[in-house]
Amino acid sequence: MTVVKSTLPDDARRVAGDALQDTLVDLLGLSLTGKQAHWNVVGPRFRSIHLQLDEVVTAARDFADTVAERAAALGVPPDGRPETVAAAFGLPSPKEGWLRDTEVVQVMVDGLTAAIGRLRERIAATEEPDPVTQDLLIGITAELEKQRWMFEAENWPRD
Repeated sequence: MTVVKSTLPDDARRVAGDALQDTLVDLLGLSLTGKQAHWNVVGPRFRSIHLQLDEVVTAARDFADTVAERAAALGVPPDGRPETVAAAFGLPSPKEGWLRDTEVVQVMVDGLTAAIGRLRERIAATEEPDPVTQDLLIGITAELEKQRWMFEAENWPRD
């Protein structure tokens, strides 16, 4: 059943919808990863990393909402249920328990790197079918690249 009729042709809607759903899962998972690390980080850079994690979590949650609303506007019901995220999430995440500040930085760099790579694939896939969705994904990528850079700078020089 389609409640909202898209202005896009069905094939374009399908491509955009898949890109948006996959991005939604990545963003929701990234926000959970960030909070898990936020609660468990320890070490001499605890405070700065603790606060930086909140920036990533806020950005990921805000973008998740925007992505879900874009999907809904295209007539694609977004699926952010916990079981959907748990089944589909594939980005690196922290281990259980306390996390050394350097470990947190590396897991965030790895997770953001993977998310950015996946976003770039979706940017390419949506170029022709839906430039509006592509533009949204480009904006998200720019912010995640900024966050990745900030985390990567935390572990320089490499231990």
